[in-house]
Amino acid sequence: MRAIVQLSLAHADNMKQLAMKKKQASGNGNHLKRAFFVLPPLMLAVIFFLQLQTALGLFSSISRIVSQPAAVDDLVGRLRASATFLPLKDTRRRSEEWFISTLDDASEPEGEAKNLVFPSPASRGRVLCLAAPSRHDGAENAYALAWRDALPRGAALRPGLAFVSETAYDHSNLWHGLTALIPFASWHARTQCAGRPARWALFHHGEVRTRWSGWLAALAEATMGKNMTVETFEKPEPVCFEEAVVFRRNMEGLTRERLLGAFDFMRCKARAHCGVVDDVPGARRGGLRVTLLFRTGGRAFKDEAAVTRVFQKECARVAGCTLATARSDNGTFCDQVGPQSAAVCMHMHDTSG
Repeated sequence: MRAIVQLSLAHADNMKQLAMKKKQASGNGNHLKRAFFVLPPLMLAVIFFLQLQTALGLFSSISRIVSQPAAVDDLVGRLRASATFLPLKDTRRRSEEWFISTLDDASEPEGEAKNLVFPSPASRGRVLCLAAPSRHDGAENAYALAWRDALPRGAALRPGLAFVSETAYDHSNLWHGLTALIPFASWHARTQCAGRPARWALFHHGEVRTRWSGWLAALAEATMGKNMTVETFEKPEPVCFEEAVVFRRNMEGLTRERLLGAFDFMRCKARAHCGVVDDVPGARRGGLRVTLLFRTGGRAFKDEAAVTRVFQKECARVAGCTLATARSDNGTFCDQVGPQSAAVCMHMHDTSG
């Protein structure tokens, strides 16, 4: 009997201890639940406090800078110093990429030749600055990107839009210069004639060039509707452009549609500039009109009359074909602008300004 009582008491003690453990575990669970509920608001409060401290610190810094001209000057000075000049001709890169080599060009808008635009997101809003005293070695010339309000010391800011042309060929050669001009004409037409260049900057392998040929300059002026001003970079101080469009690969990236459109655009702008009308009596609108442009020098035809007769014979086989001849060194630019299809020019004026 006594043993039974002892067993009962031991069982009761065990049950009591088990109940206490369950109660303790339940209490711990409640604490965890309370912690889970309390922790998110606490974390939000901490984050808000840190953000508030950061905002107050930033506001305090800005207030100090605004209220202290010396601090503003110091900030501008630091920005000026951050403009690093790099070789305009980077000989470590391929010839198509060595001009302003740190930036990648793109066909923007779609279908245009590959170009660079300043300022732009790609330049982080900075303008293009050029220090280009050399006409013989492009590696001696340099470029930098700078914020307009913190230009390099001594730099001159050129207002308006600048067209910057880099070519591996020659701006004075009729065809090579034309391939350098076409991308700008296409880009200008795409802007509805709003993007008129205030000046041009010409480079050959990074070396400064100061002129187009007379014929190409006249064509550029007729196309853009503005006299051509070429930056000469005569002073050693850098020149910065308020806006700039750079073509460094001539027509690369230009679609066939945009290329033909650019030719039509330039032709019609030249006609309008020179006041040319459809002055071929009896010529059928839309007919084929051929102009032979003869040249002088080592590549000139030895017998121009014979060449003309060949083309006249072939032209006679095509209905509506008319043939004319002209010389690149004889007569003014407008003397050489021949009549073209009025329908094409009307279309170009309607769509491209």
